[in-house]
Amino acid sequence: MINYKSPEEIELLRENNLLVSKTLGELAKHIRPGVSTLELDKVAEDYIRSHGAVPGFLGYNGFPNTLCVSINEEVVHGIPSAKRILREGDIVSIDCGTRMRGFYGDSAFTFAVGEVAPEVKKLLEVTRQALLLGVAQARVGNRIGDIAHAVQSYTETNGFSIVRELVGHGLGRQMHEEPEVANYGARGRGPLIREGLVICIEPMVNLGGRAVVFEKDGWTVRTKDRKPSAHFEYAIAVTPQGPDVLTTFEFIEQALNG
Repeated sequence: MINYKSPEEIELLRENNLLVSKTLGELAKHIRPGVSTLELDKVAEDYIRSHGAVPGFLGYNGFPNTLCVSINEEVVHGIPSAKRILREGDIVSIDCGTRMRGFYGDSAFTFAVGEVAPEVKKLLEVTRQALLLGVAQARVGNRIGDIAHAVQSYTETNGFSIVRELVGHGLGRQMHEEPEVANYGARGRGPLIREGLVICIEPMVNLGGRAVVFEKDGWTVRTKDRKPSAHFEYAIAVTPQGPDVLTTFEFIEQALNG
């Protein structure tokens, strides 16, 4: 069952997603060669707790950390470790969640560590643009398949592959609610989009083939061909005026450009 949100609930979700956005902005200041993924995790946990929230991922279905930190061929759900050190030319997807006042926040951004290869830079640009095109379809009267088709068609037109085993989702009092929001599909299919729907749209796009492997740690997902993968995620609320994006990457941009 899809739980549609009231304006008051959407504002609580906005608070959470703003905190996630600010946390990612804080992490952007620490993304550099030589930093471990566990160091990033500690920065995030301290920042979230200092703002009156708790990490949304920590302990979720047994996940051991605050962040999912996924490097290069790791698509999602990488477990932070003191042994995983960022290196020049890497890309790193950081997925972050919060829980505050009974609701969740959830967003992801893929960072370049120093200078990356041109094809990897294009991967990041295309994935981020695919997210925006998906968001534009989140309008009253459309269907979830319209979002999926927009993401898939743009991604594949640019020569990249969509991960199919992992999808976006509803967001509210639970981290993962109905409906599922796939990144591939046909226009006019899937649940009808109505006012009050809050969802996370999160393209996961591979430089090579779309096949993935689930690692033995029970969490990490990587590309089968070990080519890089990118991941960007927004939380959005559907209003009569169109999609209301509850996430912002402006704090990341300020940190990276400042």
